[in-house]
Amino acid sequence: MSVSFIILAAGMGSRMNSDTPKVLHHIAAAPLLHHALTAARNLEPARIVVVTGHEAALVTKSAEAFDPSVECVVQDPQLGTAHAVAQAAPLLAEMSGEAIVLYGDTPFIRPETLEAMLHARARHSVVVLGFEAKDPGRYGRLVTSGESLKKIVEYNDASDEERRITLCNSGVICASAKTLFQLISRVGTANAAAEYYLTDIVEIAQASGLSAGVVICDEAETLGVNTRAQLAEAEAAFQSRARAEALENGVTLTAPETVFFALDTHIGRDAIIGPNVIFGPAVTIESGAEVKAFCHLEGCHISRGAVVGPFARLRPGAELAEDVHVGNFVEIKNAILDEGVKVGHLTYIGDADIGEFSNIGAGTVTCNYDGVMKHRTKIGKRAFIGSATMLVAPVTIGNDALTASGSVITENVPDAALAVGRSKQVNKPGLATKLMARLKAIKAAKGNS
Repeated sequence: MSVSFIILAAGMGSRMNSDTPKVLHHIAAAPLLHHALTAARNLEPARIVVVTGHEAALVTKSAEAFDPSVECVVQDPQLGTAHAVAQAAPLLAEMSGEAIVLYGDTPFIRPETLEAMLHARARHSVVVLGFEAKDPGRYGRLVTSGESLKKIVEYNDASDEERRITLCNSGVICASAKTLFQLISRVGTANAAAEYYLTDIVEIAQASGLSAGVVICDEAETLGVNTRAQLAEAEAAFQSRARAEALENGVTLTAPETVFFALDTHIGRDAIIGPNVIFGPAVTIESGAEVKAFCHLEGCHISRGAVVGPFARLRPGAELAEDVHVGNFVEIKNAILDEGVKVGHLTYIGDADIGEFSNIGAGTVTCNYDGVMKHRTKIGKRAFIGSATMLVAPVTIGNDALTASGSVITENVPDAALAVGRSKQVNKPGLATKLMARLKAIKAAKGNS
């Protein structure tokens, strides 16, 4: 079954009190829009169209960063939800399959729910996603008769009797692309807001002899984000669900409530995640790896048997092979660490390749930036880098080579060689006592002045 998605992302989000478009605010280290795009992509759609408006260029850039095949159109002026969907007509009107309308500020619609809507299309021309609300508030109400959906009435236009209905409208709608755009072309503005309401297509369908039905989901799926408070609520909801899924999938979380996942975090079974670990985007952890407390990870891959932390930071491009050990207060960026490498503590490894079973001493720094360009450090197999070594890139350390502690290495080191790059030590007998006495005298003089 061919399906296309129309994602509405044109609103300003004035209640967020922000210069940033609402759909670009983040939960789980990803824009709200990316959550909606993820839900759509899970159904392997033929087309995805994002309808932009406020700060259209920024929203388009974000959508294309997620998936370059996403198509964006601009709604200007913004005359309501039906008008927004109509902007996608030039791209999708000739599509023979289904069309589903999603919202860029509603991040939790599950793929299973969307599939249920597609299945319901076998019985109805138009399918609306509804939910039973604990507090219906100002949601639009779904007016039904048996299995048939008669109409959707917005709160401002609802009678007292209709406002007592608890079955509410999520805004998500499914129909064939052809039917959807035909119905939208007949929507008018006879409502309290004088806007083109997408919800009006239900009554128009009924009047045309087409049936409309409802698929009901859990209210939590329909959580929309309009305020900072709702953004925080959405973050908490995502994290709670992600933690539960990780535990169910065989991941050990020693203090689940302190671990924060990103939208695209992937962790294999039997991995162990310690307290206060933060996942940024694009992290993959293989089965059997361990991340200890207070680590921050983003854009990295950790292989089976590797141990990271505590207090380590892995930045984008960090690739850890099997049985690598990265210890406390170590930062890794754009570096490949082969099997068995050990980087114990207090070290920065950036733009580097480290061969298997090499050992990197405490306080080592790959000096990768010359103020204009980045340069790469290459360390061979079984090398031993002494503590406090400065590796001034570009530089290559050979297999089985050693560097003396405190060295500044500016030239390549051959295989099996010992490199010493430090000044000769000179001792001045008695000078320490004299120097300290002089410094104390200067301090005392300043105190009396």
